[in-house]
Amino acid sequence: MNSLTDSAAIFNYHREMITTYGRESSFALGWKDFEGQQIRFKALAGVADLTGCSIVDAGCGYGDLLVCLSALYTGFTYTGIEQIPELLAQAVTRYGTWPAATFIHGNFTTALLPAADYVFASGSLNYRSNDPDFIFKAINKLYAACNYGFAFNLLNYIVPNGLLVAYNPDQIIRHCTPICREVKLIQGYDPNDFTVYMYKNGRAF
Repeated sequence: MNSLTDSAAIFNYHREMITTYGRESSFALGWKDFEGQQIRFKALAGVADLTGCSIVDAGCGYGDLLVCLSALYTGFTYTGIEQIPELLAQAVTRYGTWPAATFIHGNFTTALLPAADYVFASGSLNYRSNDPDFIFKAINKLYAACNYGFAFNLLNYIVPNGLLVAYNPDQIIRHCTPICREVKLIQGYDPNDFTVYMYKNGRAF
């Protein structure tokens, strides 16, 4: 789904941010601040009781969603997928020894995804694409990979920078509703961000 031009722009952006802010900073991932990252993680984590579930984090960055989920749930397994080697290396450094964590190098938009009870995409769907239908194709693919639910966040406003794109929540919900038995829109935790939960197969939530 992502063209070579799209991927090159994403790689270059994060490598520039790493050079500027260092590998330890959330700024290297494009987050405005650490607190904003954590607020978005908590909004995603509310999708369901994840105790004992299998989880895929698509475009996991440094894998920091794992920490947020571990503070709320136990007994789950986590697989992070990341295409940028520098980000993946830092994720492995931070969490590679966690017994329930696995990290995979790959582009989640083109790779074969492992099946999981719940799939997450935090910030990884906000990049502009040459394909005008990218966001819809990505949602369809990630939703198809989950057994019970898919949770993702998107921006609803940005200062134009050529790399990121904002979406109208109503447009996203209109796309999700025909393919999903229940869709929930989560707003109010950040003025520029919204989260969507998509459920299937009768999982209690």
